[in-house]
Amino acid sequence: MSTVFEKLLSGEWPCAKVYEDDRIFAFMDAGQVNDGHVIVATKQPFETLLDMDEDTAAALMRAAWKIARAVQAAFEPEGITVLQANRPAGWQTVPHAHLHVLPRYAGDGVDLTWPRKEPGLERLHELAARICV
Repeated sequence: MSTVFEKLLSGEWPCAKVYEDDRIFAFMDAGQVNDGHVIVATKQPFETLLDMDEDTAAALMRAAWKIARAVQAAFEPEGITVLQANRPAGWQTVPHAHLHVLPRYAGDGVDLTWPRKEPGLERLHELAARICV
């Protein structure tokens, strides 16, 4: 089953494309949160960041960097949020790896609940020891 992004990339559905290279394409989000809201997606239909190869992940971030700079120049926002989500519990709504470049303004209504916990340094060391990079 093809995703909405695959339909946009193939031209089956129209979109306002802003960037394309051999691995990545980017287009205006149809649900603009703020003017200049861009989706940056992989051409290959990886479901999540965790599924893609390192070169594609690097290409995704390089494209996001270029687009964020262009959005800053074009819209002069007070800030930019770059958001990448994986799986429904991580807020991913389209099962095709992508990220949002979102221009931000004070009071724009965008919110992120971050229930901060402070487990202490000993627990942080325990958690860090579980991560093998």
